[in-house]
Amino acid sequence: MRNLLVTGGAGFIGSNLTLELQRQFPGARIVVVDDFRSGDFKNLRGFRGDVVAADVSRLDWGRQFGDRSFDAIFHEASITDTTVHDQGLQVHDNVEGFRRLVEFASGTQTPVVYASSAATYGIGSGVQTEDQEPAPANVYAFSKVQLDNLARMHAQRSPAWRIVGLRYFNVYGPNEIHKKAAASMIFQLYRQMKSGQRPRVFRSGEHRRDFVFVRDVVALTVRAATAPHSGVFNCGSGHPISFNEVIGVLNRNLGTSLEPEYIDNPYADFYQPHTEADMSRASKELGFVPQWKPAEGIAEYVNFLENR
Repeated sequence: MRNLLVTGGAGFIGSNLTLELQRQFPGARIVVVDDFRSGDFKNLRGFRGDVVAADVSRLDWGRQFGDRSFDAIFHEASITDTTVHDQGLQVHDNVEGFRRLVEFASGTQTPVVYASSAATYGIGSGVQTEDQEPAPANVYAFSKVQLDNLARMHAQRSPAWRIVGLRYFNVYGPNEIHKKAAASMIFQLYRQMKSGQRPRVFRSGEHRRDFVFVRDVVALTVRAATAPHSGVFNCGSGHPISFNEVIGVLNRNLGTSLEPEYIDNPYADFYQPHTEADMSRASKELGFVPQWKPAEGIAEYVNFLENR
């Protein structure tokens, strides 16, 4: 892959992806498109490619890139804060950004890998499989369902074109600190415990999450660019862990013994009590198996945070 484009490349997952693409394909020309609303230039330290500062939902793609072709496009740009309830803003920016991108890519049928979300599964508890009917409980999830719908329609019209969606579960890892309150719960709990505070979690602490290390997310995202066909795949660890267990892992790695402080859940109407990715489709069709179980990934992340 010699010419690559990453939208949202200054964000959390996007920057990890961009730098890994640069590492894997040192001769490639990589373009990042990001408006820096939720990204940070510090995440791209060491990046040697081109940066276009633009909002993908308002960008004139044809005018910006002309007849330039890419070997793959990775679409990570999105409003990712699930507590943003401005429906017009969420739907416009997330959906129209993707619409413009796929219309640009359709002429050359450039492979597209885009960020969908486990939020599309709604608040149902248990193992989530890609064949489940979507049940979005907030407008962020609704916008991601529309991306899946658009991708499916384009793939049906052009069966040879590969458009692959990845339903990211609860991602954590380096380059998320700039997200502040929207950063992963792994980082939020680490920060509280590092300062000597009792970690605060919703009452009882037994809600379970499929926390997936960003290194696995990036590995699957790169792999998806060469998928044999279009489709949607889960992107998780496949190993859910409770918040109480997360606190236990953090205590072991920080050398602390802080007890959790339980608080009421203000988001009960759209809060997922249990997320768990069925990773069998990614294993069978993409040959991908996550390498980082939560306890191991959290330990690696704490080591990174302690030594950064």
